[in-house]
Amino acid sequence: MDLTIEKGDVIVFDLDDTLYNEIDYLKSAYEEISIILEPENNLFLYAQMFSLYRNGKNVFESIQKNYPITLDQLLAIYRNHLPNISPFDHVETTFAEIKKRDGKLAIITDGRSLSQRNKLEQLGLAHLFDYILISEEIGTKKPNELNYLKVQETLNANRYTYIGDNILKDFVTPNKLGWRTIGIIDNGKNIHCAGNLSKIPIEYMPKGWIKNYAELTITD
Repeated sequence: MDLTIEKGDVIVFDLDDTLYNEIDYLKSAYEEISIILEPENNLFLYAQMFSLYRNGKNVFESIQKNYPITLDQLLAIYRNHLPNISPFDHVETTFAEIKKRDGKLAIITDGRSLSQRNKLEQLGLAHLFDYILISEEIGTKKPNELNYLKVQETLNANRYTYIGDNILKDFVTPNKLGWRTIGIIDNGKNIHCAGNLSKIPIEYMPKGWIKNYAELTITD
């Protein structure tokens, strides 16, 4: 898929399951917790936690039954740890091609400020963005129009593009605002599943699709 970039164009990305697989964040947090609780046998506990997750069980509830740790403590480790995560292939190349054409990069992501900023730092991408908008910092979540209007107010441009993965909240508002929208298809690891796409209204759909960033060709 070709994406034309002119000077000053703003390309806005979602974060989780758009720039990396969020399941890797969950696995990283489980590993951190298992090392804290079982420093001598952490791999078994990690495997047990991930098995519980895969089977739809409440992982933290199960942990609390066997270890002297509170739910708040578990959540703090989960949300505040420095994750072992990596961006999808070709993300950095895509960013470089956008910047080479004097395009600007922004991000709109739902979540807690510290968690999302830790993710961006660990991905090695934080310094590349001209604007970072995190829902906790402004008090609204996607698809609230305010999140997208904040980008327009901060980065004035003739053309905006949004790239995300979540059909239920990522595209309906930028479509309404006249942005270009691109959906990155679930690679089979996404934490949140949109369900039956045939039952979702057309206005929630992106205007184009890619399977990965190798399929996104940046052109003048």
